Amino acid sequence: MFYSGIDLHKNNCFITTINRDGTIMKQSKLPNDEHVILNYFFSIGNIHKAVVESTSNWYWLSDLLKNHQIDLTLAHAKYLKAISYAKVKTDKVDSQTLAQLLRMNLIPTAHQITPDKRGIRDTMRARLRLVQKKTSSIVSIHRILEKFNVPIPENRKLQFISTLPHLKDLPLSEEYQFQVDCFCDQIRLLHKQIKLLEKSLHPQLIPNKDIQRLLWIPGIGKISAFTIYLEVDGIERFPDVKNFFSYCRLVPGASNSNQRNKHKSGNKDGNRYLKIAFTEVAVRAVQYYTEIKQFYQRKARKTNKSIAKTIVAKELARITYHVLKDQTEFNTFKGMTLSREKTLQWPRLPSPAA
Repeated sequence: MFYSGIDLHKNNCFITTINRDGTIMKQSKLPNDEHVILNYFFSIGNIHKAVVESTSNWYWLSDLLKNHQIDLTLAHAKYLKAISYAKVKTDKVDSQTLAQLLRMNLIPTAHQITPDKRGIRDTMRARLRLVQKKTSSIVSIHRILEKFNVPIPENRKLQFISTLPHLKDLPLSEEYQFQVDCFCDQIRLLHKQIKLLEKSLHPQLIPNKDIQRLLWIPGIGKISAFTIYLEVDGIERFPDVKNFFSYCRLVPGASNSNQRNKHKSGNKDGNRYLKIAFTEVAVRAVQYYTEIKQFYQRKARKTNKSIAKTIVAKELARITYHVLKDQTEFNTFKGMTLSREKTLQWPRLPSPAA
């Protein structure tokens, strides 16, 4: 068995291969050319294991090596730094360290999303970036109008595309009206792209039974169901619900030493997209369901609104975990039957169990 550590960059990579005794067999700096990399591995022979850090460009390398029966481990970049800290840090040293850690089975692994979900998950992430750009344009228009105390005509909301035609000929100077017009054009374009992107996902995701189960959970709509399903990428990855909470960033970190105990909120370990999704789900659930709103208000009186919202998100994540894990449908929230039920209309289809 040979163990190869790959320090991957945009245009090249440095590979170090060692044997089971830790002896270096080969080291090379190679261009990111598929044939050159395969020739490197085939020139050594026998069975390989390889490891690469979870940088943004590992997809192609994973596909290449797995298609040629070379087992690739994806190393968690953050936790790897804690293990492999070195005073001298070069491509050569990094690749050698990766190879040695792989040989000793000390690599902190990161999850590799299944190839069939990779494209649609990244499409959903692209949608979020488009939404953020659209929101930025809306905020920019608000800032311009605030500078000159100009109200939005008829007290309309900028979130609606139908408001944009009313922003023509505002009592602004020519320069600022031009800026508003530019932002309006950008909002229209982004809105169109967001809708086209969502529509492209419908045939693949709407009929999915897990997504249909998610859609019946309070607060979960089409977009949040898509996000949760794709970011989870198989609930079996989480042995219990506590692991799922942690991955969703719904529990605080801790820094305890001797007699000093300190909670760390805003912990960035885990999946930020699931954090965003469940936070939005909690807001909608509190808004539309009386029993959940009452639960939120009780928690808010004891703590504060931010913590109460996170507690609601955590309970909805608990429901999500069991719905996906047990392949069951939503029935109660904290043992309470909700007075409001979702209507059977698209994108909700007849029960998966029917």
